[in-house]
Amino acid sequence: MVLATNWGVGEVLITMLWFMFFFIWVWIAISVIIDIFRSHDMGGIHKAIWLLVVFIFPFLGVFIYLIVRGGKMSQHAAEAAKEQDDAMKAYIRNAAGTSPADELHRLDDLKSRGVITEQEFQNLKAKIVS
Repeated sequence: MVLATNWGVGEVLITMLWFMFFFIWVWIAISVIIDIFRSHDMGGIHKAIWLLVVFIFPFLGVFIYLIVRGGKMSQHAAEAAKEQDDAMKAYIRNAAGTSPADELHRLDDLKSRGVITEQEFQNLKAKIVS
């Protein structure tokens, strides 16, 4: 009870700010570690060295990694998002039971009814086949 009576509003705000910055740093550190494991352009030795640097010198290692490989982090995140999106689309396609042949039949039906033009049909057909 004594501790609660000695804390002022400023101390509570400073503590909340400290915890906020701590959690942001933890989030960044976890993102860096995930990116180290996700990097296909680094070998095992490079990954081990980066992990040692991040674990031995946490703040300095994370900030150096962000400076040196920050651009690669965004590329890796974009690649992972694209892979996840492609996997989701493939799952939906499989769950819906549509095959490329079904899609081509549907496109042919749309073309025969005049909903799409020949050029649109060829473009969509190329997209389905690839």
